[in-house]
Amino acid sequence: MKNKNIALEVHDLTVAYDRKPVLWDIDLKIPEGKLVGIVGPNGAGKSTLIKAVMGLLPNTSGFIRLFDQPLEEIRQRVSYVPQRESVDWDFPASVKDVVLMGRYGKLGLFKRPRKADMMAAMDALRQVGMEAYAGRQISQLSGGQQQRVFLARALAQQADIYLMDEPFAGVDAATEKTIITLLREMTQQGKTIIVVHHDLQSVTTYFDWVILLNMRLTAYGPTKDTFTQELLQETYGGKLTLLSDVGDLMQKKRFPHRENP
Repeated sequence: MKNKNIALEVHDLTVAYDRKPVLWDIDLKIPEGKLVGIVGPNGAGKSTLIKAVMGLLPNTSGFIRLFDQPLEEIRQRVSYVPQRESVDWDFPASVKDVVLMGRYGKLGLFKRPRKADMMAAMDALRQVGMEAYAGRQISQLSGGQQQRVFLARALAQQADIYLMDEPFAGVDAATEKTIITLLREMTQQGKTIIVVHHDLQSVTTYFDWVILLNMRLTAYGPTKDTFTQELLQETYGGKLTLLSDVGDLMQKKRFPHRENP
């Protein structure tokens, strides 16, 4: 894999909270234009990994490169969608205002949004089916609608790599279908999308690549090669009560996912 085609490179990464390591010696390279799922048990360090990539957590050791450069040099090309639960949704802002926040990196200090920024925000809302809610207060929306707005904010940024922390958590089936369809379209345009994900049953239908993580890296690569019963067992150990069912389903090659509405 030549570095010029690498969207994300993580080398010898260790991250610790209060001197207690939560990620150990992570080494991986993700090529451009892939839809990647990060999978592992609770407490495995999935969210920690993308927060470290975003520079939100300090590294104890190792380095991270995005498009073969440090984050500081290409921050405008990187978009982060945090968990919906981590946001104060009572903040008095309209849907359109929230989406416009995705344009701030392109505006510069103290500059007001231009017509082009307004158009980009409305176009992003159209893509997620939320254009009619542009004037609504963000606190008045349902959880699924809030998640769509969060995604629209990321789209408005027009980044090259997107890091998303459980974008499907707590959303209805229609929203999940909208989001995954949009993410696929984005990768077809050359965007790289890395998603923290917890629903094992949809991994094979959603992701091109998968990262299996449990504080240490178990494996990463194309989903068909990496999402195997043996590697899942190594990643989850005894924590996955569904593992035997997962194995049976994989053997029968009829891995189900949520029904579409």
